[in-house]
Amino acid sequence: MWLAVDLLLVAVFAAIGRASHDESLTVGGWWTTAWPFLAGTLLAWAALAAARRPPAAITSGLVVWLGALVGGMVLRQASGQGTATAFVVVATLVLGAFLVLPRVGARVGARDRR
Repeated sequence: MWLAVDLLLVAVFAAIGRASHDESLTVGGWWTTAWPFLAGTLLAWAALAAARRPPAAITSGLVVWLGALVGGMVLRQASGQGTATAFVVVATLVLGAFLVLPRVGARVGARDRR
């Protein structure tokens, strides 16, 4: 479940980013923005699987966040897309919120149910 949630939230991040700059939300336009971050997310998930980390753990969310962010920025740079400082700051904050906070909420919710 967490893999689908993470990929969906990264996809939403890309769509929000394009919309906030009045850029096309066509599938092709969205894909151009999204693929580096989706690839970074999948690489982070491969690392989690190799380390046998529980996907719902907050530390796993941190791994996914850093994978999506760093992998996304490296792939954007390698593919000739921009990595302006302001973009890196916004991506850091938004991806952090999207990929870590749901796990925090799930943990708090599970604790409250006990």
